Amino acid sequence: MCNRNLALLSPSLTVARDALRDAMARSGWHPDAIADAELALAELIVNAWRHGRTTSPVVLFLILGGTLRVSVCDDSSDLPQPCTPSRNCETGRGLQLVEGLTHRWGAEPQKRGKTVWFELDAAA
Repeated sequence: MCNRNLALLSPSLTVARDALRDAMARSGWHPDAIADAELALAELIVNAWRHGRTTSPVVLFLILGGTLRVSVCDDSSDLPQPCTPSRNCETGRGLQLVEGLTHRWGAEPQKRGKTVWFELDAAA
């Protein structure tokens, strides 16, 4: 759950990616996993800007043991719908990318808006 009073990162994509890369590198993550996490994070931030209509999404990440969890919170209550092969989609393809790059992802409604998150496992 994201608390707007505890924003850890600015809405700058560059700042968020740099902070994530630094934390993962200091924790000994493989460069390929770091690149995957950076790309997935970028997708979630862009989605928060574009679809969540949020100029300052809250970005949180936690490395606990061998698991990285990244959360991006926006002001829209609309839960994301990934594009599936059975639909002709104009949006949602980025979430397919997130799904392919990460081990788990999801979205949770909040009192105000939603949180979209993903997890990566270091040992997988």
